[in-house]
Amino acid sequence: MTWQKSSFSGGGDGNNCVEVAATGTGLLLREGDEPDVTLAPTPHTLARLLAHIKVSG
Repeated sequence: MTWQKSSFSGGGDGNNCVEVAATGTGLLLREGDEPDVTLAPTPHTLARLLAHIKVSG
């Protein structure tokens, strides 16, 4: 599985970011400094999270 992070996450030790990986059935999310903890949101939940982030900044 390949984890990806935003190009905006540069600098420092590189662990201050959210990473995403595609699986055969969806997506996984994790925080760079805690790679053993993952979330597997449903498409609906992920869409709501992204909408909230866009509005909240």
